[in-house]
Amino acid sequence: MKIHKTAFSIRCLLTLMVSTLLLIACGDNSDKSKKNATAPTETKEAGHHDGDHEDGSHGKENHAAGEPAESDHEGGAHDEDSVTLTAAQLKAAGIELAEVGPAPLKESLSLYGVIAPNAERVREIGARFAGTIKRVDKKIGDVVQQGDSLAAVESNESLQTYIVSAPLTGVVTTRNANPGEQTGDKTLFTVADFSTVWVELSLYPRDVARVRIGQPVRVKSADAGLAADGTITYISPMGTGSNQTLTARVVLNNPERRWAPGLYVTADVTLSESSVPVAIRNDAVQSIKGRDAVFVRESGDLYEAKPVRLGRSDGIYSEVLDGLGSGATYVTTNSFVLKAELTKGEAEDED
Repeated sequence: MKIHKTAFSIRCLLTLMVSTLLLIACGDNSDKSKKNATAPTETKEAGHHDGDHEDGSHGKENHAAGEPAESDHEGGAHDEDSVTLTAAQLKAAGIELAEVGPAPLKESLSLYGVIAPNAERVREIGARFAGTIKRVDKKIGDVVQQGDSLAAVESNESLQTYIVSAPLTGVVTTRNANPGEQTGDKTLFTVADFSTVWVELSLYPRDVARVRIGQPVRVKSADAGLAADGTITYISPMGTGSNQTLTARVVLNNPERRWAPGLYVTADVTLSESSVPVAIRNDAVQSIKGRDAVFVRESGDLYEAKPVRLGRSDGIYSEVLDGLGSGATYVTTNSFVLKAELTKGEAEDED
């Protein structure tokens, strides 16, 4: 019985030893696998890097010496203050140029008004003798020449037919005549000559002392796209009760009859005028980076946005105190196109 226990103990000891040896062997194999797995990386680090050349030069150094990096801009660096536009592009965009130089600055007063017929060129026409209207030759809107027949009337006394004719060249604006009617003493026709018209401007009492007969006036109609020059010809001595204003009148030539009576207009009365040595047109000024700037042609097709300091200004010109000198060529009409191109270039740079 004692021998049997001893043999059993020996077998257990042998089993334990074999298990231990197996565990040690597995551990060795695992370490070798790990070393084999990391060996290529270590070899790569010990050797030359991908992209290295046989002469030992590094790929990145070769890139710097040759082609530009991906972050570089194609075609060179962008000048954030200049724009290049060809003559064809300027023409297509309706861009106009001018030269910096002296210009008149005007102090003006803006007024509102309405176009009215020239009362001195309006005629009301009646029958010379009472009678019966035999025929009517003209209607409202017809253009007539001086001497044209408007109607034929048979006199009640002589029973003779006579012609009622146009006393001036113009347009028939009213007609109160029909065949078979008696003329009586009523107005049969009104003819108005619209080759000249009046501009009736509303003048407030506070401005009466500033406006005088003979002052130049620029009349504009934004709706009709019209503009014309005239002078103050009359200032009413009495005001109107409805709006407490006086009337200042301007006579405009209107040969094509584009200034229609009843049309509302604005007018700039020139109160005074002075000349400044360096001035630019107002439509040339653009706000760039919070400052007033003007696009100036530097050379060829290159235009640079130059900051300027402005002084007095009117509706057309601004005085230049600093930033530009006489003789420089600058962009006037549609200068906003160059600003848009400049902004577009800055946006592309940020991208």
